[in-house]
Amino acid sequence: MRGKIYITILFLAICGIISCGKDPVVKDTEHTLFMYMPWSSNLTSYLHRNIEDFETAIKKGVLKGNRVVVFFMSSPSKAALFELKYNKGNCIRDTLKEYTSPVFTTANGITSILNDVIDFAPAKRYSMTISCHGLGWLPVSSASRSTGQKNHWEYEGVPLTRFFGGTTSEYQTDITSLAQGIANAGLKMEYILFDDCYMSSIEVAYDLKNVTRYLIGCPTEVMAYGYPYTDIAQHLIGNINYSGIRDGFISFYNNYTIMPCGTIGVIDCSQIESLASVMKEINQIYTLDPALRNDIQPMCGYFPVLFFDMGDYVAKLCPDNDLLSKFREQLERTVPSAYKGHTSTYYSASRGQIIINSYSGITISDPSTNPMAALKAETAWYKATH
Repeated sequence: MRGKIYITILFLAICGIISCGKDPVVKDTEHTLFMYMPWSSNLTSYLHRNIEDFETAIKKGVLKGNRVVVFFMSSPSKAALFELKYNKGNCIRDTLKEYTSPVFTTANGITSILNDVIDFAPAKRYSMTISCHGLGWLPVSSASRSTGQKNHWEYEGVPLTRFFGGTTSEYQTDITSLAQGIANAGLKMEYILFDDCYMSSIEVAYDLKNVTRYLIGCPTEVMAYGYPYTDIAQHLIGNINYSGIRDGFISFYNNYTIMPCGTIGVIDCSQIESLASVMKEINQIYTLDPALRNDIQPMCGYFPVLFFDMGDYVAKLCPDNDLLSKFREQLERTVPSAYKGHTSTYYSASRGQIIINSYSGITISDPSTNPMAALKAETAWYKATH
């Protein structure tokens, strides 16, 4: 008996020595959602509300063992990384790291922030929401170029909408930098949800196709309130429900008293190369009749139009019914009907409510003559399809 006790004690001692020599292995959670909120000046109060809405959902028990980490900039030079945790019917904020003058507009800066998320909240899968202003694929240099027209975030006395980054160029980020930053961190997101204007764009999706499986965004401006996280949080964590996200978003904006306007599209990035292949086939044969440009469904308030509905554009571009059917079938695989939706009108800060007659859930800038789109031929999408 004493021998058996000795053996047991020795075994436990050996285990103790091994555990002292190495930190205990922490099992990864299944899914970490990273809510990224860079400095966005006039949207700060709305981003606070977004976090509070998500906390409301967490109080109801939506986490189910998954994790939510937030990067929030309270000023151009101060930021905090914190986790939203469920605790006995409440939601608490556990501060993980504080930043002074973080670099957040470059690929290296984004990689550094993502590496912090990986260190603090390791998981098998990651997703990312990005909450700020947005202007689709346009590079910062285009968005800040003087063209004699206002940007959509510059209008006063009207309901506010959103832009990817702040309202001035030093706080804005190019989509290519975002893609490189995610790639450098060694991540491929389950989804990237852009809580910003004009981000459901084929040019944006093409740039991000290798760093995310799905892209969720609005092809038009989105109201400053953003996504209704109280209603859709349950669909964003763990087992992702893209039709549930769509349904919750559209239901909220159908009943939004300030401005009942909303559009959403969920893009399957695994289908984008096939869509590009069909698009290239069409572009090799046809060019748009300029007389038809004004007949294409606009999806913005800019003039000349910056963003057109992609499905309607190709319908005007391609007279070959068989080739058009081939395109439409691939577009349906890329942006499935179950994953897109819209209210009867969309809202533009410059033009108010605009009727939606044709809707595919994704935009394209190929036919744009707006000076802000002057660099469209330099996008990866354009090069792949022309």
